[in-house]
Amino acid sequence: MTARSNFKRQVRARTAKTGESYTAALRHFRPAPSGDVISEAGNPKSVRFAVAQTPVRDDPRDVRALRESGREVRTLMREASAQGARIVHFPEGAICFPSKRVMSVGSPDAVGPADWDRCQWPVLRSELAAIAGLARDMRLWTVIASVHRLTGANRPHNSLYVISDRGEVVTRYDERLLSHTKVSYLYSPGVSPVTFDVDGVRFGCLLGMEVHYPELFAEYEKLDVDCVLLSTTGVSPGAVATQAQGHAAVNGYWVSLSVPTQHSATAPSGVIAPNGDWLGRCAADGSPSVAVVNLDDSSEAAAESVTHARPWRRKSRAGIYAEHQVTDPRSENRRAAF
Repeated sequence: MTARSNFKRQVRARTAKTGESYTAALRHFRPAPSGDVISEAGNPKSVRFAVAQTPVRDDPRDVRALRESGREVRTLMREASAQGARIVHFPEGAICFPSKRVMSVGSPDAVGPADWDRCQWPVLRSELAAIAGLARDMRLWTVIASVHRLTGANRPHNSLYVISDRGEVVTRYDERLLSHTKVSYLYSPGVSPVTFDVDGVRFGCLLGMEVHYPELFAEYEKLDVDCVLLSTTGVSPGAVATQAQGHAAVNGYWVSLSVPTQHSATAPSGVIAPNGDWLGRCAADGSPSVAVVNLDDSSEAAAESVTHARPWRRKSRAGIYAEHQVTDPRSENRRAAF
């Protein structure tokens, strides 16, 4: 057994004996150095959280399909609530992810500008309204992806609605870094990050291919988020899942990855802890499902990242190394031998 494994074993043994949180036990063995920023761990945050996966349908003209998507979303909302969740997160296209070929004004064989008059907007609005009503009735925060219609000839946004436990849209995130097809033919890009708080836990939102842009995840770290919600349809979900794990570990926060059931065999929806490990995942059999976990800063999966790693990285980026740099000819000569 390595020294590191033995240390963790001792911490876990103390938590079992005393009933302390992992963070409290960790401090008993290794108090934080003087001056370290440990405000997050000093006041641990926790919320019961659910991530969902649903089938994604691609024809917004199909009324029956839109209704079925809405019913499936509400079924999973009830399941999440029954397991004590305060917030549930759905994938990109949870109601519909309009196909570029279905929407194209030209031949299905030649992708062109989208004709958004083909969308059954009244049906989409009624399904979203029903979802908001259920969120109010169950006191369940709900983050649901949808197309957000704009005025006149402006293309819509590809968005995440944040619906509070009162059934109100409190904010909306619009995908900013779109794919070539999305920005050329389908959507208007968004312009800013979005954060919101539930029970003291701060969330940020990302969509689609934005998993490929580490600067967006770093931006949310600077905005003090505790968890990033990433909804995607994912053309290569295995790679997306791996990238999401890296973003969680590098930034020291939780990441919720919500994808369609179509990708569950290779990368089911799930929640990644600040140490980069999967905390919980949905079914891998293609079925609609939710995974419900506690986002708890005092847990073993989060305590060290929140208490030490994230604060230290912030300090190191703030320029603490300058006072330790030296002027030395053997430092300046890159070809100095041994």
